[in-house]
Amino acid sequence: MRIKHYAAAALLAVSPVVAWSADAPAQLHQFIAKVASATGSFTQQTLVRDGRGKPAQSGQFSFQRPGKFKWAVKKPYEQLVVSDGTTVYQYDPDLAQVTERPVDKSIGSSPAAVLFGSGALEDSFNVSALPDNDGLQWLRAKPRSADAGFSYVDIGFRNDLPARLVLLDSFGQTTRIDLDGIKANPSLPAGEFKFVPPKGVDVVKMK
Repeated sequence: MRIKHYAAAALLAVSPVVAWSADAPAQLHQFIAKVASATGSFTQQTLVRDGRGKPAQSGQFSFQRPGKFKWAVKKPYEQLVVSDGTTVYQYDPDLAQVTERPVDKSIGSSPAAVLFGSGALEDSFNVSALPDNDGLQWLRAKPRSADAGFSYVDIGFRNDLPARLVLLDSFGQTTRIDLDGIKANPSLPAGEFKFVPPKGVDVVKMK
């Protein structure tokens, strides 16, 4: 799983303390304006071109605008992606490896920018409404940059809350992320987004 897929996700959800009613693009703008942080759980699965699915993953996420997030896969194996707002750390315990990337290079025009960013969406994305489907109100965000690494991300809202993300990457793979158990604007621990590579792991720094 690539950073941008994780980032797509660590993301977004809110509890019914936020109330508005509009089409999906308007709801996304309101979500960004009103929800500065959130915690919750997720499930995600990636399908390849022939329709076969990779093993489903599940775990916990948290985020705080702008650019801080934690995306912790618990099952079927552990993986962790943490951004402290400056650096994104991707830790794979099985490989005993940590990859570090500057946050502006990792998020930029990625799906995370749609959800975590505090700037104008239109600077990096074309956002448009889609027809309702599967009981959700949908929007599509297409990156303006040709090298974003994905073609689009669709975000579905239910009862004015983001509930599902569907991302098509540049390799033709589709990733679906479902969000649950979300708490909006919680009080987060001071070290929630701090990460120190464990002793003995390989650290790979990307520029």
